[in-house]
Amino acid sequence: MAFWNRRQWLKSISMTTAVLSTGGCKLSAKEEEITPATTLTDPDKIIRLSSNENKFAPSPKIKQAMIDAIDKSYLYTPSHYKELIGKIAAKEEVGTDNVLLVSGSNEGLRLTGLVYGRNGGEVVTSTPTYKALLSYAEEFGGTINAAPLDQDLKYDLDEMEKRVTSETSMVFFCNPNNPTGTLVDGQRALDFCNTVSEKTMVFSDEAYCDYIEEQDYPSMVPLVMQGKNIIVSKTFSKVYGMAGVRVGYLIASPEIVNRLKPRVMSYINMMGLAGACAGLDDKEFYNYSLQKNREAKEKIYQVANDLGMSYVKSHANFVFVKTGMHIAKLNERMNAEGVKIGRPFEPLTDWCRVSTGTASDMAAWEKAMHRVFA
Repeated sequence: MAFWNRRQWLKSISMTTAVLSTGGCKLSAKEEEITPATTLTDPDKIIRLSSNENKFAPSPKIKQAMIDAIDKSYLYTPSHYKELIGKIAAKEEVGTDNVLLVSGSNEGLRLTGLVYGRNGGEVVTSTPTYKALLSYAEEFGGTINAAPLDQDLKYDLDEMEKRVTSETSMVFFCNPNNPTGTLVDGQRALDFCNTVSEKTMVFSDEAYCDYIEEQDYPSMVPLVMQGKNIIVSKTFSKVYGMAGVRVGYLIASPEIVNRLKPRVMSYINMMGLAGACAGLDDKEFYNYSLQKNREAKEKIYQVANDLGMSYVKSHANFVFVKTGMHIAKLNERMNAEGVKIGRPFEPLTDWCRVSTGTASDMAAWEKAMHRVFA
């Protein structure tokens, strides 16, 4: 099984150039320029490492763009979508008619689950994975045919392909996967989507694609432009740190976009539009976020190794750690220490998902873990 231990981690860390942050580090002039001027305290007075949020956001440029947009907040936004759609189309190298804006990729997942799952539609996937699309499909009469993840906690594409029949209305594929942070081999992912899209619709959830460091790892977006039956979802909630203003998008053929568009339930607000446009132009903050995420992941690996715990090397902004303690009990004990971690992901109930955070967040998590597992 491809879980990491202390020896593997030590070998890996010797090859990386990332420098771990410490609570007492002084930011460089460049970091001060990129980092938000204020650090917000979570309203519930607990350190949140449970929702895969970007604790370094919003960047000053995104924040200022949203502030400036307040003057337009009396307007309905659909007639103002053009700039953001144009920027997304340029980034993804697709047509503007291939882009559907949604209030966070979560809404795109849910409305797609509704459309393809209703009236008994079958969705094939692997589990555990992110359930937004699956839960909506079930709620509107669909059925879920879920293969277990493979021994490396990756999507079992071979088993999923075997389960696709004439009754299958969609295959759901989350890559990197939430909650495991695992990534399927790039060529295998392409082959799978190519083949299966000839039989049914494929949904490729790429919410964490920005964190993939494998060179030239393929998005499934080019397959959309080849006319394949594929829908891709992406979001501004993660690396851009805009989870609170809900901006995401789907990429699909114009026909599919037009089928889904009437089911979009809410507009993106004016501040979200402005912030997303600024985010796509803010390359410094994008790279800064990725670097801080690397540092936080290395801290999680270090703590897991110190405690003798296995983990999965992550391609996202969280790490899946096998603690050996039931997640319900661990959540209770970590909450008592003032740190909130991920929810249960059955059947892997002795694993926990830990989101990355600031240096002080990770120091608090480290202290809490050592107290709980003393």
